Amino acid sequence: MTVRIGLIGAGGMGRAHLARIHDDLAGAQVVAVTDVVNDAARCAAEPCGAKVCDNSSDLINDPEVDAIVIATFGKVHAPDVLKCIEAGKYVLCEKPLATTAQDCLDIMAAEGKAGKKLVTVGFMRRFDSAYNEMKTILDRGANGEALLVHNRHRNPSVPESYTSRMAIDDTAIHEIDTMRWLLGEEITEVRIDRPKLTQRRFDHLIDPVVVVMRTESGVLIDDEVNVNLEYGYSIECELVMENAAVRLGDQEKIHIRDIHGDRNAMCQSHIDRFQGAFNAEVQSWINAVAVDEHTGSTTWDGYAATAVVEAAVESLDNDGRTVTVDLVERPSLYR
Repeated sequence: MTVRIGLIGAGGMGRAHLARIHDDLAGAQVVAVTDVVNDAARCAAEPCGAKVCDNSSDLINDPEVDAIVIATFGKVHAPDVLKCIEAGKYVLCEKPLATTAQDCLDIMAAEGKAGKKLVTVGFMRRFDSAYNEMKTILDRGANGEALLVHNRHRNPSVPESYTSRMAIDDTAIHEIDTMRWLLGEEITEVRIDRPKLTQRRFDHLIDPVVVVMRTESGVLIDDEVNVNLEYGYSIECELVMENAAVRLGDQEKIHIRDIHGDRNAMCQSHIDRFQGAFNAEVQSWINAVAVDEHTGSTTWDGYAATAVVEAAVESLDNDGRTVTVDLVERPSLYR
């Protein structure tokens, strides 16, 4: 079976997903594209022979579309995800699932009514080989329990449209979900610390920030979000256990050693760093859709991450005070 995919959103992420489905992955074809900018949809659709739909409703309800990839802005995700559930179609929605916890709860209620998990949230780091090796080491238990995790999320630069809130709901949300998955427990409190600000930021932006979180069992997590560091896109993580520490390996493929020193090339974007994880995530989703199964993160994961984001934004707006993360009881569908 070839899974016929409809793509909502023909921006950078949408085009990247279309290219990997067309060029790198097996078992699927993008057959329809829509975007609020019709020319963008047409430019994305024509090279792969897909049709252009006037709007997301038409695409979702098209009988020739089996499943949907949503790659639009987070604040417009919820209505389209709800339409996908109503149509009974699997959907891979880029993070965040929604920008409010209440919207996530509405999606959860719709899935509950449908009686099956249809939504996968695009937390692709769960498919990164290095993070998976780290999780395997922790889960084996030979090195004791997790005590602390140190994260760094560094970008060379961000556009002027990037806001201080986006440092949390667009950037740190990756670490928020990855830490929940890695440690196997929920985050219960969060605060935002403000270091000295970089002179390289736009005036409206608070940069860097440090997101400090604590889990149910007391594991302390810090996440440096530093988005104007110029030298590259660098994702770092060190897990400290009772008798060992494990960290992600450097991102280099080769070292160059010459008169200038010993060095390696730096990734410049999330596509560079996580191309393999993106491919593994989408291929896993395609394979599951083909046999009418769910895979990957769930609506609960999207909700829990957004609840932490909301608490972190509240801390940011209130001088870094610690804010408790309040979650509803987890529905049986997600246990």
